[in-house]
Amino acid sequence: MNKRKRPTGKTSASAKGKTYAGSSTARSGKSNFSKSSGASASRNTEENKKPITAKSLAAPKKAGGNKSKNASASKRPGNSYYRKQEPPRQYKVTEPDELLNFLLQHLKSGRNAVKSILGRGQVSVDQKVVTKFNEALTPGQIVYIKKEGAVAAPSLTGINILHEDDDIIVIRKEAGLLSIAADKTDDLTAYRQLTEHVRRTNPLNRIFVVHRLDRDTSGVMMFAKSEEVQQKMQNNWKENVQDRVYVALVEGSVAKEEGTISSWLKETKTLKMYSSSRPNDGQHAITHYKRLKSNREFSLLEVRLETGRKNQIRVHMEDLGHPIAGDRKYGARTRDLGRLGLHARILSFIHPTTDELMSFETDIPKPFLYPFRADAPPAK
Repeated sequence: MNKRKRPTGKTSASAKGKTYAGSSTARSGKSNFSKSSGASASRNTEENKKPITAKSLAAPKKAGGNKSKNASASKRPGNSYYRKQEPPRQYKVTEPDELLNFLLQHLKSGRNAVKSILGRGQVSVDQKVVTKFNEALTPGQIVYIKKEGAVAAPSLTGINILHEDDDIIVIRKEAGLLSIAADKTDDLTAYRQLTEHVRRTNPLNRIFVVHRLDRDTSGVMMFAKSEEVQQKMQNNWKENVQDRVYVALVEGSVAKEEGTISSWLKETKTLKMYSSSRPNDGQHAITHYKRLKSNREFSLLEVRLETGRKNQIRVHMEDLGHPIAGDRKYGARTRDLGRLGLHARILSFIHPTTDELMSFETDIPKPFLYPFRADAPPAK
């Protein structure tokens, strides 16, 4: 079996990334980035690339909490942003100027009044809210002035934004939060929250699903900001994605230090995946694992995906005889973890526009380490 080469060397340079934790405006997460020099998408030059890395340290709000029976869609966070508002006044910039001076000329108001309007987020330049009074303006730009101040950003539940640019959003999703609703239900999802997030700057903005994580799986996932970027990532997934690393807490002591599981996956009428006993019967799935910690009751594994099939790791761990802790659907017996013992820890890929190698790494969830403490109680 041929294995793809993975980047080996890492150099780090700390910088503050565009990170949000709990709120789409309050920046509290930490990110470490190091950019590649002269990066390209060619797989023959991957070893010469230095990845951009980001590490999530801030814990997002826990998702999947109890919902009020009287809650309605109109009361979801962020919906107040879409209430009917008067259209903003528009002014076209005809010569270079600073924003404060431009506003003083067109509003015929005092400096303090104009600064208050800026501070309340009522002024936008080319659809982007601007609060700096010395913002430089260039001919052709459009300045918008709203009658009301900007609406407070909706809080993000179960999401920590690790990186955001003009093309993609990379997040850390908490266990219990849906990536996207399977139908038109009103469930809280990562997709719905991020859509509201990007529409704060422009109501026409959209996001597109690149890949998904199961509801009860936490970790790194990515969304695109355009259909073109989504298709570029999905159509060249094997070439673009350099590494996908999970950590899995499984039941029992895994005997082999490392190994590979290969099978053909199919789906039952009840939507449960399983490995077919016949070759070429279904979708080929390959999973590599390495044992990190182990005792009589649990093992902590590092799991690398060579293919990305539905429930692939969960099925393969059951095939191995060591189902993922808390995964009753695929043979688990223990319940004391309180969640599914699966976390998408690392996602490394070639940026669809810049061709830079980007890598996002998150910490192992602390509950995955509890069974290996000296004072850990017996599993239930």
